[in-house]
Amino acid sequence: MANPIRNASTADAAAICAIYNHYVLNTTISFETEAVDTAEMGRRIDEVAAQYPWLVYEEQGRILGYAYAIKWKQRAAYRHSVESSVYLAQNSGGRGVGSALYTALLEALQQASVHAVMGGIVQPNPGSVALHEKMGFVKVAHFSQVGKKFDQWLDVAYWQRIL
Repeated sequence: MANPIRNASTADAAAICAIYNHYVLNTTISFETEAVDTAEMGRRIDEVAAQYPWLVYEEQGRILGYAYAIKWKQRAAYRHSVESSVYLAQNSGGRGVGSALYTALLEALQQASVHAVMGGIVQPNPGSVALHEKMGFVKVAHFSQVGKKFDQWLDVAYWQRIL
């Protein structure tokens, strides 16, 4: 069987929007409040892929999830640290897609001389916490009421993994 994980391209933008916009419009997992259009997602993919990996998991022509990393902070001393994100299509959880994507992402980041990976998780989100801890991340911070969406204040906690 061929490897289902590959680099994303702008041709994947519509499928990635379909996954991501569910979280934007229906959950507190993303702090964005407006759906992202295909052109904007394509721009984001290009911007990220110029420096870090953006991976998709594709099975039988359908993207079941994606993972990417972005710069952690702007200052030069942070250049070896990133923030990671993993999103799965609805009904794709519990099949190892997230773990496979995270494994591939962490390997690619290690090859790119990344030293520290941060994962920010809105609380509560036990599925994301479990995935991060399974992948060797450790909780390092908890910020109370830093976001507001759907008329509720939301906490964000951070998990970190040193590569």
